[in-house]
Amino acid sequence: MPISGFPEWLPSQRIIEQQVLDKIRSTFELYGYASLETRAVEPLDTLLSKGETSKEVYLLHRLQEEENAKREDQLGLHFDLTVPFARFVTENNGKLQFPFKRYQIQKVWRGERPQEGRYREFLQADIDVVNRDTLPFHFDTEMPLVIGDVFKSLPIPEATILVNNRKVCEGFYRGLGLADTAQVLRTVDKLDKIGPEKVAAALVETAGATDAQAAACLALAEISSTDGSFADRVRALGVTDPLLDEGLAELLQVVETANEHAPGLVRAELKIARGLDYYTGTVYETMLKGYERFGSITSGGRYDNLASVGNTRFPGVGISIGVSRLLGLLFGQDALTVSRSVPTCVVIALAGDDRRAECDRLASALRRRGIAAEVAPTAAKFGKQIQYADRRGIPYVWFPGEPDTVKDIRSGEQVEADAATWMPPAADLHPNVSAR
Repeated sequence: MPISGFPEWLPSQRIIEQQVLDKIRSTFELYGYASLETRAVEPLDTLLSKGETSKEVYLLHRLQEEENAKREDQLGLHFDLTVPFARFVTENNGKLQFPFKRYQIQKVWRGERPQEGRYREFLQADIDVVNRDTLPFHFDTEMPLVIGDVFKSLPIPEATILVNNRKVCEGFYRGLGLADTAQVLRTVDKLDKIGPEKVAAALVETAGATDAQAAACLALAEISSTDGSFADRVRALGVTDPLLDEGLAELLQVVETANEHAPGLVRAELKIARGLDYYTGTVYETMLKGYERFGSITSGGRYDNLASVGNTRFPGVGISIGVSRLLGLLFGQDALTVSRSVPTCVVIALAGDDRRAECDRLASALRRRGIAAEVAPTAAKFGKQIQYADRRGIPYVWFPGEPDTVKDIRSGEQVEADAATWMPPAADLHPNVSAR
């Protein structure tokens, strides 16, 4: 019986997922990110120290565990990959070369309410860069370029990366005279969920804002542009603060760098705040054209204070692709298709059970040359063996004989073939994923 929030893909969907992961992995590596995998569990105190996540953490315990186990001994499944990465860096900093660029593709677990594209167990693909003491800002500008190249390599709708900088927001709120900037950020981050009227009321109630200050916060959140014009619009609101100026300069650098790489890839969106407390500067989200109502498919940002050892800090910046979220939405809309549901490229027809050893040798010869091959499961009539291949989308059937022949069952064309030299067209060698 299916369990809500724990997706299981069909074999054809799994082929799509694996090809998507291959594209993600290869793009990450083109930018110099090295692979890392961390354990699935972290101490509960570590998980609870990094933002408003306590309601979402799954605890790990034995069935016979003592009920009064100490909290510091409790383990929880990680709810993202940034927190375990930060822990890994602090534990292994003496063995790592900095700046350290890593990618991580793993399952995470989050006890939230399941809905379309949002799960309790899901796959994330993260990149992060960390350094000792200070991290050059150009890494913030690199993040959207990597993600833009990933999405460009996939048969998916156009993606727009939304960027903001918490220094812009915090400096603006500070310039307005609002002291609890963290509370204002958390409240404004709910804008898409509850709307401007409720956000304004919440700012008055929880952050001590006046109606005029709340209105100014909403005016900032309305600013959006794909070029540098957002900075002039912010300044036109008449609020000044050194942190605001710093944030605007950084955000301008991200937008301009992305525009040079791929015009239209990035949009400055000043309502983006991200809920987690550890972000300190640039923040990212990504919207997929036609799927905006489902929210962001990536998230991330700059974190200057997430990891430290003694007096040494390890600031970082990272971004995460919600792979299961992205695929779940596309599968739900039947937006992706694959040319076949198995890796097999060619079926070796079996004339009789006494010929199986010969057919196995043929299949082995093809496999040695990188061609996925299997022998027909039974020595049925050739028409049924062709049907077996057709039902699975396998394009070729091989008929042993004097000479051997291979048939493209889509066109009906049948030609002589030699297992030592025959090669299918590149498009048929592997299953092909495409937009429907």
